[in-house]
Amino acid sequence: MMPARDHEVKLLLEEMERLGSRGADGKLVCKFGALIHDDRCSNIFEALVGTLKAAKKKKLIDFEGQMLLSPVHDNVDIVVL
Repeated sequence: MMPARDHEVKLLLEEMERLGSRGADGKLVCKFGALIHDDRCSNIFEALVGTLKAAKKKKLIDFEGQMLLSPVHDNVDIVVL
């Protein structure tokens, strides 16, 4: 059985696909604000910031800094690696 955090990371990547767009390099990019202010995401993720940190630790995504907080970091790009 998949641990809860792994399941949430998988859902995060799916939501980033829905809300994000492909950059010139072909990588999927999503703004933190798009995730944090999306109704569907707020219903799915109990702790979005924790899920982002777990995905970054697994090197599935990358973003500037260690932690993202709204509204300060709403315009920060999250890149799927």
